[in-house]
Amino acid sequence: MIPAMFVIGAISQYVGASLGVGLFEQLSPVAVAWLRGAGAGLILLLALRPRRADWTPARLRAAALFGTVTVAMNMAFYEAIDHIDLGTAVAIEFLGPIAVAVAGSRRAVDLVAAAAALVGVVCVAGVNLDGAGLGSGGAIGIACALLAAALWAAYIVLGKRVADAGGGIEGLGVGLAAGALVLALPGLGPDLVSRPEAFLSWEVWVLGLGLGLLSSVVPYALDQVVLTRVGRERFALLLALLPVTATGVGAVMLGQRPGWLEAVGIALVVVAIALTSRRTPAPDSGG
Repeated sequence: MIPAMFVIGAISQYVGASLGVGLFEQLSPVAVAWLRGAGAGLILLLALRPRRADWTPARLRAAALFGTVTVAMNMAFYEAIDHIDLGTAVAIEFLGPIAVAVAGSRRAVDLVAAAAALVGVVCVAGVNLDGAGLGSGGAIGIACALLAAALWAAYIVLGKRVADAGGGIEGLGVGLAAGALVLALPGLGPDLVSRPEAFLSWEVWVLGLGLGLLSSVVPYALDQVVLTRVGRERFALLLALLPVTATGVGAVMLGQRPGWLEAVGIALVVVAIALTSRRTPAPDSGG
């Protein structure tokens, strides 16, 4: 039952990402990611109605920084999946939490996990760069996925601070709303100049809310339920299901079927996640 809830959350997240790809014809990936963050923040604020008196300046700054990093991570991830397959992008993005898990560790198993993750990423990167030169779509996608990985590592560190301050899901809502405000200009500015007519379509705004609901609100809420029932260590182990789920959703919804080398790379990343699960600080779903 618990793994099923986790997989449902993961499917919701990556179905949302797949729907986001459908919006790339109307808006840039960065603008779509901004809509996702703003939509999720708006939904959570309306649902939770946080009390202003509970938010000190220090707590608000922490949540705003956390939310800004989260929205930026989604921007990088959406730019990545505009150039490379969804499952590949998720596999590369997992370098972030794996790096956090093995940072400062001297255990042999963690070094093996880091090596497996690196080899796996080399495999999936090699598929995307096969026969392509620097500056190609594959190179751009991999670079954006690596940026998303770095931001996911920062997300884990900052998210723990928000959680320790008693933020929880309320902190996520406040943080995403603040992050959307901070990144509104770089997120929407280019599209407002190049294709302002897109923002006159009510469907774009409704889809933005839907992305926020599917890709952020539902997975996060289910993650909280799973965490309360299984604890952080087993939850971290369940994270190994995410690259597999993303690959499945990409195959079904986007027709992105991995080749054998790409599948090997994704499998190696899954092994690395499983090996580091006892040290991973239970990050929420990235991307």
